[in-house]
Amino acid sequence: MAKTCEELFQGIDATILGNPDEPVVGLAYRSDMVHPGDAFFCIVGFTVDGHSFAQDAIDRGAKVIVAERKLYLADATDVTVVVVSDSRRAMAEAACSFYDNPSASFQLVGITGTNGKTTTSYLVEAIAREAGLKTGVIGTVGMRVGDTQLGTEHTTPESPDLQRAFAQMRDAGCEVVAIEVSSHALDLERVWGSRFAVTAFTNLTQDHLDYHHTFDAYFEAKALLFGKDYPAKRVIGVGTQWGAELVERCLRVGDEVLSTGFEEDADIHPTAVDYGINGTQVQLDVLGEAQEFAYELVGKFNVENIMSAYAIGLELGIAEDVIIAALSKAHSVAGRLEQVGQDLGEAYSVYVDYAHTPDALTKAIRSVKELGRGRTIVVFGCGGDRDREKRPIMGSASLEADVAIVTSDNPRSEDPMAIIDDIMAGIRQVSQQADAGESLPAEDACEVIPDRREAICRAIDLAEPGDIVLIAGKGHEDCQIIGSEKTHFDDREEALAAMQGRRARG
Repeated sequence: MAKTCEELFQGIDATILGNPDEPVVGLAYRSDMVHPGDAFFCIVGFTVDGHSFAQDAIDRGAKVIVAERKLYLADATDVTVVVVSDSRRAMAEAACSFYDNPSASFQLVGITGTNGKTTTSYLVEAIAREAGLKTGVIGTVGMRVGDTQLGTEHTTPESPDLQRAFAQMRDAGCEVVAIEVSSHALDLERVWGSRFAVTAFTNLTQDHLDYHHTFDAYFEAKALLFGKDYPAKRVIGVGTQWGAELVERCLRVGDEVLSTGFEEDADIHPTAVDYGINGTQVQLDVLGEAQEFAYELVGKFNVENIMSAYAIGLELGIAEDVIIAALSKAHSVAGRLEQVGQDLGEAYSVYVDYAHTPDALTKAIRSVKELGRGRTIVVFGCGGDRDREKRPIMGSASLEADVAIVTSDNPRSEDPMAIIDDIMAGIRQVSQQADAGESLPAEDACEVIPDRREAICRAIDLAEPGDIVLIAGKGHEDCQIIGSEKTHFDDREEALAAMQGRRARG
């Protein structure tokens, strides 16, 4: 595949300095990934400026350099420079052009929100497959084209990688593609130029304030997916004030909206729910009609995910009996309230969940509390080099459980004990309130065990008949990041080994 420079930038606000007929055989935004004949986009990042790597890109064979300013380069007499006002947006537009706008060839579903994106995307995939449609999925746990599993570096890939993936899905005959759209991706215009059939909003709770700084800015980043640049049918969860605000905005400009939530005025809402340890029975009011079915997923927050997927299915034009059949058969998603060791037949239960925000942790704890008859024991930590403000809130949220064990997550470049101290500040605050006479858990309901393996073993050793152990924060992840090193570590494997070890010890 190749396009001339002029073809690639047709319709883009750009000035071509050099040969407009220069062929472009690929797109790159990292100089170390440049191949001969590529166009290299100088992206201004958070820590480095891509303009500084233009010469390296030329040395590796780039024939076109896309920049926001004039560059002075050595040995570049045969290099074409394309000057743009915004190299990131130009890259997204050029990526769409290079791959011939692949998202126009299938129904693209964009799902955004703090929690629930992954599960909802998997449920949409199940619904489309039940309808006999070939599917693609892109998100936190990787990319799937039909039954082929591939990896991704980001929840939402950079625009050249994303459009290449879309082209691969188009060429494979995909008819419905579900993609998790992160707030970072929207702010950084990774999905710019993509054509959505449906955009969906799950919820908004605290996360990523290290990047967005304020909740309002975080919301506005999510809201971009529901603006004029991404026309589509809208599915919006109204369980938070942000969802309600989004509905108002969409209706104001005449967008088609299906709202979901536990609120009775939502277009799709539950009228009865029976939570079980191995599944859920739900009765939904769907636009005034009652629909009742059972499914394998557990917990209250999965009712929200089920409703979102149901609404998306309707907006895709899929029949309700097909939607219900798919949801009834859908399996739980890896690392999302995933039960571990149930085949061992123990009198206690263990779940692993990806919950890494205060709201997600609260909901996960409450969900497993509804399933058990004994205590709830939670193991959790917080990631390093990420939103510090949520750490004490995570700490106080953990005391929804009967016992909280604070441990290390992915400390990255930070001192694990410094992260734990931030978490403990929230726990101490709750404890002080309890001392003042409020009915709240005290600090002695908490243990600190920095080694995550030891913490998991301790939680399982504490479990008595009827208890539920919840290991939160990493979910499907199979590594722990300490410093710059990645070490294999899977909470599910560790939990199973701890359960087997306890059984062996008698």
